[in-house]
Amino acid sequence: MTSKKLVNTVAGCADDALAGLVACNPNLHLLRGHRVALRSDLDSLKGRVALLSGGGSGHEPAHAGFVGKGMLTGVIAGAVFTSPAVGSILAAIRAVAQAGTVGTLLIVKNYTGDRLNFGLAREQARAEGIPVEMVVIGDDSAFTVLKKAGRRGLCGTVLIHKVAGALAEAGVGLEEITNRVSVVAKAMGTLGVSLSSCSVPGSRPTFELSPDEVELGLGIHGEAGVRRIKMASADEIVTLMLDHMTNSSNVSHVPVQSGSSVVLMVNNLGGLSFLELGIMADAAVRSLEGRGVKIARALVGTFMSALEMPGISLTLLLVDEPLLKLIDAETTASAWPNVAKVSVTGRKRSRAAPAEPLEVPDSTATGGLASGQTVLVLERVCATLLGLEEHLNALDRAAGDGDCGTTHSRAARAIQGWLKEGPPPASPAQLLSKLSLLLLEKMGGSSGALYGLFLTAAAQPLKAKTDLPAWSAAMDAGLEAMQKYGKAAPGDRTMLDSLWAAGQELQAWKSPGANLFHVLTKAVQSAEAAAEATKTMEAGAGRASYISSARLDQPDPGAVATAAILRAILEALQHKGV
Repeated sequence: MTSKKLVNTVAGCADDALAGLVACNPNLHLLRGHRVALRSDLDSLKGRVALLSGGGSGHEPAHAGFVGKGMLTGVIAGAVFTSPAVGSILAAIRAVAQAGTVGTLLIVKNYTGDRLNFGLAREQARAEGIPVEMVVIGDDSAFTVLKKAGRRGLCGTVLIHKVAGALAEAGVGLEEITNRVSVVAKAMGTLGVSLSSCSVPGSRPTFELSPDEVELGLGIHGEAGVRRIKMASADEIVTLMLDHMTNSSNVSHVPVQSGSSVVLMVNNLGGLSFLELGIMADAAVRSLEGRGVKIARALVGTFMSALEMPGISLTLLLVDEPLLKLIDAETTASAWPNVAKVSVTGRKRSRAAPAEPLEVPDSTATGGLASGQTVLVLERVCATLLGLEEHLNALDRAAGDGDCGTTHSRAARAIQGWLKEGPPPASPAQLLSKLSLLLLEKMGGSSGALYGLFLTAAAQPLKAKTDLPAWSAAMDAGLEAMQKYGKAAPGDRTMLDSLWAAGQELQAWKSPGANLFHVLTKAVQSAEAAAEATKTMEAGAGRASYISSARLDQPDPGAVATAAILRAILEALQHKGV
């Protein structure tokens, strides 16, 4: 079965992709009749060396994303994973020559079709009197023994584009640029790893991997790698990659050792999430620095892909200060990242967290529950939530992720751990504020934020008084904050429904002579009834609002949880006879 692709036609996808890039980039022009993109300011290059590269499509943003001042003059694209036509390469050479350039350097990845087609175009151009040189880049570090075909051209080619572009922009001649980039190319290596293959439009995946396998040392055309390894952690895979790349017994190794200075490229092969890319980049930096290697620059992103392949390649380039200046030189190429011109290694990567504000003495410290009673109440709440974990998760699965019970259990365990550290504050305002910070940090998700909002706002009225009217006002303040930032309202089938019902009953505490337990009991009963009623409500907020109401035949788990918390508080207080 062929994979799904967002294309117009399989035959026209390479043309459409290049046309889309040029349409959105005023710095590029298409060469009419050819799959060629050139700098739109071509006439400004009179008297300078032109740089042309290219290859099959499917490696985007390579190569057209690297056309611009300070990098490539133009690129020639073939069909997906297919070398470009000789006629188009020759047309590009003629175009830059007719613009007044003094010579052209062809930067070619080491693949048979590319070498042949670019080489033939070069010979034809030279026969016409156009000075053309060609460098073939092979930076693959996968093969431990020398292959007749040589090392494959991979993502390191982009660094050659950058170095050659900086030299050409500085007015360096064709022969010198050719010689210098040839030397740079020998101090570089790349190795790829992937979780699965990719598929050319209209075709099946190029190879299959079992769920517990990873492909090491693969190319950029969907071809299999040099070995398959068992799935492992990001740290373990990066360590294996760097060991392979730098092993001196590997004929294609990069001679990186302790004390070396390198440019590191962490390249997304097309389908890896940015989350995983960041994890792999962190692992690479830590592993290299652990080996005593200085990372002078780090480039992380998608530079040379293999369609939607979910993997990465690591490139290491040995550098000195003159070479770093070329890497740092300005470019207008759209796919080149905005890299800071400072060393990665040796830079501070964190700063101290802001100090907590000093606690202001609270005049209500004696107006709350005794410390032991507070602990009993909180322990009862925690035990209740831990006991409800599976039930809440089951209710939450109707709306998608099924983690409501897990989230509340995380909060319960955080509170239990906090209680072990020492007695809770005697002041109700400080108690709620501390609980708010704890849940915001430990609970996570939107539930943590909502509870944090509620408790932070509820603490404010309790700073001045802690009588029953003040507790009713605290409930009002908490509900107002939840509605303001959570955008839920009563009847939206959320945790607010049970809290709102309880809050309406707690208004009675504002009347003189109100009874604590009589009012609180009614509030808990109303909260439980409201939680049960959510099963017939249409969700108006939260993740459940995206689910058809026909599928929501159970009560909202957040409303059930908050009603259970209120019940636990009531029972704990009744047990102690407050």
